[in-house]
Amino acid sequence: MQRDYNKAIRDKIPEIIRDSGLECSIQQLSDPEFLTYIEQKLIEESDEYFTNRSPEELCDILEVIYRLAELRGVSEEELNSMRMKKREERGAFSKNYVLLMVSDRKIDR
Repeated sequence: MQRDYNKAIRDKIPEIIRDSGLECSIQQLSDPEFLTYIEQKLIEESDEYFTNRSPEELCDILEVIYRLAELRGVSEEELNSMRMKKREERGAFSKNYVLLMVSDRKIDR
């Protein structure tokens, strides 16, 4: 039986498949060609996280995000620096706030 996937995979997956005694076919794409596949992988990994809420799935999401950033010309270090700058300017998510509404009524300061 043959199963078709046509999706981005981690670098060692072909070796793991072959070591298990199975046959697989892969194609190596250029960075611009791969971008669509890795973006789709982010959706897939996010769906997997929401299915089972596993911290391991968060690791997969991070791995995909770092590769996406790299394909967009941003290193892991630069991405984290940007994250920290944004955290400093706009905060993190540590206070568990949920915005309920915004009124156009002005408040006196």
